[in-house]
Amino acid sequence: MNPSPAPSAASAPLHPARALFEAGEALPSLPVCDHYAGVEARMRKSLALQAELGERCGAAVFDATLDAEDGAPVGGEREHAALIAELVDSPHNRWNRVGARVHPVSHPSFDAEVEILLRRCGARLAYLMVPKPRSLGDVQSACERIDAIGGSLGLARKIPVHVLVETHGALRQVWDIAAHPRVESLSFGLMDFVSAHRGAIPSSGMSAAGQFTHPLVLRAKIEIAAACHAAAKTPSHGVVTEFNDLDALRSAARKACRELGYTRMWSIHPNQILPIVEAFAPDEEEIVAAAEILLGAQAAGWGPVRHRTRGSDTLHDRASYRYYWHVLERAHRTGRPLPAEAIQAFFTETST
Repeated sequence: MNPSPAPSAASAPLHPARALFEAGEALPSLPVCDHYAGVEARMRKSLALQAELGERCGAAVFDATLDAEDGAPVGGEREHAALIAELVDSPHNRWNRVGARVHPVSHPSFDAEVEILLRRCGARLAYLMVPKPRSLGDVQSACERIDAIGGSLGLARKIPVHVLVETHGALRQVWDIAAHPRVESLSFGLMDFVSAHRGAIPSSGMSAAGQFTHPLVLRAKIEIAAACHAAAKTPSHGVVTEFNDLDALRSAARKACRELGYTRMWSIHPNQILPIVEAFAPDEEEIVAAAEILLGAQAAGWGPVRHRTRGSDTLHDRASYRYYWHVLERAHRTGRPLPAEAIQAFFTETST
């Protein structure tokens, strides 16, 4: 048997996204922070801040979700949806990373809001957040109605769907919800989830510290994160309401990222955005190691390589390469400085 020919020197090195993952294995590449705003002045400020911060790295550092549920005045749902559509389709949407939260699928305004948004800004809307599903059936119904409305409007793309898990029924079926092919991300709705226990969970379970210690709340967070990772979807951690306590926010964000496996987190105040981004960013030492390991692996055709870390030689193969690719990709999404060789090899148009 003749040996396989060596790769041509002129052929481009294989990018890690192609070398390390089968179709559907990699998580969606979403910003690590999802900032919510519902009042017009705050929505406009959010888009201005998103545009400003994104200039530093050429992409959105955080997503902006414009709130048509809690942000809409009762009786003014259609007008508020139209305002959101105007903002999404405006020059203020610099990076096309603006989504919208609509009312629950059981609400009479659901179809009208979706129709207004898809008709007026469907080509640029990053996603729709669907709150308060009571079951997998609610998620299926929401996705079917969103797609039917988009189809009736001749929309060429299917809008990604994010789901807010905050009811007992949704948590019970969270693995099936995460596996739904139209769902891109699941978020945890802390406040409504605690309220659904009718006082059995104390108010401390909604605090920055208590939400990480109460067993029922912690169980919900772990189930959501595990279901998302099993289905290659993005788990998004919920709110910290003490928006002036940035130390508490940083602690919560690091726990969500480092201990519970969340890759994204909600912000409800502009002051929370950068602390969340920083907490979810990899450490500098890990970024450097990830770049060295992946560059060495690419040079070796993605076979095993040896890397010296803290005075010891370690062996790496495709399993650890996948881990370090996620590290490097998250560093890029959070605007961390990357070695020039890694940028050239992995994050330019020619590299992909």
